[in-house]
Amino acid sequence: MAAQSLYRKWRSQTFDELVGQEHVIQTLRNAVVEDRIGHAYLFTGPRGVGKTSMARLLAKAVNCEAEPAHRPCGVCPMCIAVSEGRAVDVIEMDAASHTSVDDARDLIDRVQFRPAQGRYKVYVIDEVHMLSTAAFNALLKTLEEPPAHAIFILATTELHKVPATIVSRCQRFVFARHTIADIARHLLRVAEVEQIQLEVAAAHAIARSATGSMRDALGVLEQLASFTSGVVKLEHVTSLLGMTSAGEVDALIAALLAADVAGALRAVNSVADQGADIRQFTRDLVERLRLLLLRVATGAGALDDVHPDDREVLEGWATQAQAGALVHWIKLLSNLDFQLRTSPYGNLPLELAVVEALVAPPPAATPCRTPPAPARAPNPTS
Repeated sequence: MAAQSLYRKWRSQTFDELVGQEHVIQTLRNAVVEDRIGHAYLFTGPRGVGKTSMARLLAKAVNCEAEPAHRPCGVCPMCIAVSEGRAVDVIEMDAASHTSVDDARDLIDRVQFRPAQGRYKVYVIDEVHMLSTAAFNALLKTLEEPPAHAIFILATTELHKVPATIVSRCQRFVFARHTIADIARHLLRVAEVEQIQLEVAAAHAIARSATGSMRDALGVLEQLASFTSGVVKLEHVTSLLGMTSAGEVDALIAALLAADVAGALRAVNSVADQGADIRQFTRDLVERLRLLLLRVATGAGALDDVHPDDREVLEGWATQAQAGALVHWIKLLSNLDFQLRTSPYGNLPLELAVVEALVAPPPAATPCRTPPAPARAPNPTS
């Protein structure tokens, strides 16, 4: 039997276990305690931030047998049934594979039947934006006025594709990306329980690569646990993900800040000679410049979630960096991903962007001038 993936094994079973999304947790916890459950919810946000986990937690909470203040308890028969995927009153549907109007009509026909075990029948529709227009229209009236025993929870990563008529009939919750600090702390906690020796620097590197997705971070940790039999170190992370070390990214940024074209090109060629992934190197570079821009534009508070060693380096750069130049560099470099993937010339697009960043400075902002007042017509009586 295949081992259970870490992201499934560590899926939150109670509100207290969920990492981040405090604004969503507090609102839904209060709704459960005060018995003010809505009939339809819409969870939106990027992938891997807990939308489906929160939907299952809410399905547990509304059917939990514990006192309202302790729901979901995670240990009562209903909570266990939902966790194990055998609760007949919690119906999960993947809209990506059930897009037709017939699927929606089948759901509508079954929603009229009362729950078999719990207090509510909960319908969780994942990636709801994939439903066809006809399916949305068929679902609309039921979603607006469902039976008292039915709750709909819709989840999507692309809110703009969900019709406004559907959105207006739901309570909408926006899930934010996890911070690097939150992901790193959770990875270290998981590693300790799973008896994986994980360096703090490696945890932060995994967190940066996950771009806010806890599921992606746990997936990388699981790969690394198989990749090495000893301590998971920073070099293991960079090797597995094709990342470059922070020192190489820092060398290029230092050359950019010093307007050293030769030094900047040497840094790019050094990365290419190592056989590292140039696209990943460029992403790391853009992320580093983004943090520096936030520090220059908003002050030291922007670096609260950054590792202390990285914070010290960024603070030093902030004294010599200019916001206009940083914006120019980020725009140039952030548009390179497609070029680097399709170009037959290796790292040439990155080299050209680096040279352009220093040789062609950003255009100066044109001051806004008040147009001259129109000439007054001569007075014929004078």
